[in-house]
Amino acid sequence: MVLKPVPCPACEDTQNVVKRGKSKEGKQRYLCQNPMCSTKTFILDYSDKGRLPEVKRQMVDICVHGSGIRDTARVSP
Repeated sequence: MVLKPVPCPACEDTQNVVKRGKSKEGKQRYLCQNPMCSTKTFILDYSDKGRLPEVKRQMVDICVHGSGIRDTARVSP
């Protein structure tokens, strides 16, 4: 049996990441115990792509720049 270290998506730390139960879909949830990290819990493979941190950042950028409906349709995922 091989244990693969799981890196935190925010701080890239592998030492302070532990398992934190399962999501409603049955996917493994992880907890970053690094006190300096902004992300606390995360999932490695999201089934809903809209919940990915990159997509959330992209949506915030679109809103901050005042893009309209047509502009948001042009943005590639």
